[in-house]
Amino acid sequence: MANKDFFARLHTIYPQDRLLTNKGQLITYQSDASTSYQVIPLAVVLPETQEEVINTVKVCHEFRIPFVARGSGTSLSGGSLPVSGGIVIAMNRLNKIINVNAENRIAVVEAGVVNIDVSLAAASHGLYYAPDPSSQLICTIGGNLAFNSGGAHCLKYGMTSNHILGIKAVLPDGEVINLGGESLENVGPDLVGMYVGSEGLFGIALEVTLRLLPKPEAFRTVLAAFNSVEAAGEAVSMVIAAGLLPAAMEIMDNLAIQAAEASVQAGYPLDAVGLLIVELDGETSIVESDFEALLDVIEESGAYEIRVAEDSEQRANIWKGRKSAFSAVGRISQDYLVQDGVVPRSLLSKALREIGDLASEYGIKVANVFHAGDGNLHPLILFDGRDMENLEKAENLAGEILQMCIELGGSITGEHGIGVEKLKYLPVMFSDLDIGMMQAIREKFDPFELSNQGKMLPSKMISD
Repeated sequence: MANKDFFARLHTIYPQDRLLTNKGQLITYQSDASTSYQVIPLAVVLPETQEEVINTVKVCHEFRIPFVARGSGTSLSGGSLPVSGGIVIAMNRLNKIINVNAENRIAVVEAGVVNIDVSLAAASHGLYYAPDPSSQLICTIGGNLAFNSGGAHCLKYGMTSNHILGIKAVLPDGEVINLGGESLENVGPDLVGMYVGSEGLFGIALEVTLRLLPKPEAFRTVLAAFNSVEAAGEAVSMVIAAGLLPAAMEIMDNLAIQAAEASVQAGYPLDAVGLLIVELDGETSIVESDFEALLDVIEESGAYEIRVAEDSEQRANIWKGRKSAFSAVGRISQDYLVQDGVVPRSLLSKALREIGDLASEYGIKVANVFHAGDGNLHPLILFDGRDMENLEKAENLAGEILQMCIELGGSITGEHGIGVEKLKYLPVMFSDLDIGMMQAIREKFDPFELSNQGKMLPSKMISD
């Protein structure tokens, strides 16, 4: 009866074609990009206005129905996985770029705006939005905010949290709040900083004020091939030790190179065991000076082949290969798990050796693609999910890699979030007191755990 009344209320908000309840419709939303986790939701709603989202959240609060906000579903940790007995609020149609203020270098956008579209809208003003996840052609600003996404250029420009100035959000009880504003300088507690990366536990972001940056005058993009991934890792430390701050430093191993090349023909050297991509950007005079120093360091590091992008097309091809690597691995494996543990940059080579040893021990292939500049590993663990034993084996290997990251002084996640995938590793990294404090803060916002229940923190509702 309760569900009947609940659906009757939803029908006052949505026409039938935007309230999905048939199983065939719901299957589309049963998982995000981490397809090992699947839950069929009670329903999916397709709001087209902020008011519809707010009213939906109010109805969910009234009937104590859990809800999950979902953008493009590119989460790699089960972060937008539906909750059993709950609904999915699909945010893709809230995709208005409300304002681009070139003078103040800000953009105000709805949460369903695709990442790359912000830069496209700002391009005529000589501005762009810096955070660039590999999925930027499809991922949304709301999802980027929820997981504090990074991207290849986060080494120099920081994570999503460094580029969000203000948030309009609806809390789990339906109250609408405004955090931050249009200024880089805010008075009082950093509530925007607390909200970014909260994985949807504090409600749903509706509208976001973003910081824009001037487009760099010049770029220098270098591709270096090595006879080992460890040598590529050592080169990263050498670049930083030389006092250089590239915009990006990325590493791919041979398995990832082969997959990317087969997919997009980026022109990578197929015999490279490790591939390092380094990009400088900024004022022309500074970039050219740093470029000469960078070449000296890479030559000293033992790279057997060095290529420099001579124009924007060659630069685009180099990045196309890197940013397509995750999807390209689907060509060589039925399924794969992606981790995003972090280690200190100085320990990259040690971490890569240990991943190689663990892969051999488990008899599982691992393709490595990662943000080398900030030590954010992205091992892709290949397996055939049609056999549950293979999945369990892959998950155990993934767990050992996360344990290694913690032991080396790092973290279990750099940008993909905890979601459901890493929940059991949270107590390995944090004490009971730490986790209890996080839960206490969450309960102040959402005592009934309606918003993205079961993600990021252990759920008291589920355990009870």
